[in-house]
Amino acid sequence: LAADRVGGILANDQYPADFLGDNLLIQNNVLQAAKNSCVKRLVFLGSTCIYPREAPQPLKETALLTGPLEKTNRWYAVAKIAGVVQCQALRRQHGCDFVTLMATNLYGPGDNFDLASSHVLPALMRKFHEARIRGDDRVTVWGSGKPRREFLYSEDMADACVFVLETPEDQLNRAAPDSMLNVGCGKDLSIRELCVLLQEVIGTSCTLDFDRSKPDGTPRKLVDVSRLTQLGWQAPTSLRMGIQKTYTWYQGHCS
Repeated sequence: LAADRVGGILANDQYPADFLGDNLLIQNNVLQAAKNSCVKRLVFLGSTCIYPREAPQPLKETALLTGPLEKTNRWYAVAKIAGVVQCQALRRQHGCDFVTLMATNLYGPGDNFDLASSHVLPALMRKFHEARIRGDDRVTVWGSGKPRREFLYSEDMADACVFVLETPEDQLNRAAPDSMLNVGCGKDLSIRELCVLLQEVIGTSCTLDFDRSKPDGTPRKLVDVSRLTQLGWQAPTSLRMGIQKTYTWYQGHCS
């Protein structure tokens, strides 16, 4: 179950009722239909936003509901937490083989590049691309540049979903007794470092103007991927390679 309403800090702030209500409706409809249809296994895509703002790093699945959420995306996070718990409840009461994957920040071809509603990587990619086209020598970036984020290429996420769908139930139950698995690459970098990498791929060398009046969000979100690694899956695409593939797609479809 990947259908949901998503967006960055600005979109979460502007449409809190939509982010909460739409996701609750989507999840409930699909999960109930899957239960009634007796599907063999369902993979529900959660998010690392469900973890507390100050949870120890790297984030373990057991950190769920152990502290306050990050305020800038709590509407989305509450909906996703409800989906995780609903999967666990359906498993307990009805024996549904429902598994939740907590994806880190995803990016890739076909992403949302709208500056008002996109996530940080595609938004910055568009900013640096347009700066290169216009010949700008400065680019404004939200926040301080200090927060650290982990990114996963979308095709790797799809591969992880198929891997989990095909993993025998007894192996999944041993690795994830709470039916929760983090999915990521196990590495993070600062927003400033991400800007440098994006500029290297795009071919720009703009001065970065960090707008500290804008929120940073959670200081760090690095997930513990040991459960999935134990089962035998690792992300195959490096961040640089994933950005190169995404930028090639962007140039052919959005520029």
